[in-house]
Amino acid sequence: MQRLITWLLAATLGTAVHAADLTVSAAASLTNAFKDLVPLFETVSPGTKVLYNFGASGALLQQIDKGAPVDVFVSADQETMDQAQGKGLVQAGQRRNFVSNSLVVIVPSSAANIPKSVADLAQTAYQRIAIGLPASVPVGRYTKGVLEATGRWAAIEPKMIGANNVRQALDYVARAEVDAGFVYATDAALMPDKVKVALTVPTTTPVLYPAAALSASTNAALAQRFVDFLQSAPAQAVLAKHGFGRP
Repeated sequence: MQRLITWLLAATLGTAVHAADLTVSAAASLTNAFKDLVPLFETVSPGTKVLYNFGASGALLQQIDKGAPVDVFVSADQETMDQAQGKGLVQAGQRRNFVSNSLVVIVPSSAANIPKSVADLAQTAYQRIAIGLPASVPVGRYTKGVLEATGRWAAIEPKMIGANNVRQALDYVARAEVDAGFVYATDAALMPDKVKVALTVPTTTPVLYPAAALSASTNAALAQRFVDFLQSAPAQAVLAKHGFGRP
């Protein structure tokens, strides 16, 4: 009897813990800010444990599409979330834009050459330029859009050192493995001693981050609560501290 009671108690507790777990797949550029949000959300949702999976938005979408057990998807661009919606993974009425960002060109802190415009990157002084892979990395898609709009993509693409996510592009520049790179302003701010911002680049479309509860989430109510929480004043204050703007 005692063994049965112990087994039932363990099973009940195990189910409770699992039910309170919330898995969030989020764009790599949100890593630091979202980690700071955990205590706030777990305070307003007692018993909840937030589990993060950070990466390039496109790669995260592929994981979700293949059946990864995720409750909330947070992308760094609209296009990737549009793809998720098109696949029926999220519903239009549940997605919310909660922060904005900006695209910048950075160079190693020791760099002698500082570009004054995107056009300067076509010069021979810049042989290696870190750019997120446009097919799966939103920052790369924003970058390609800007360069195509200004007629510079053909000249700069051969110099591209592809990055699997924005943090990898940042690391390439910080280690001076490239001459310049395109990242978000929030990422550049993480390494002020290793990189410097050369210029802010106006994008063809605003850099807006949408979040949505997954249709297949087994914790639908909790997932929607997290999405709503991202728009709350306490959460916005943390995000602002990390350099993100309002949508």
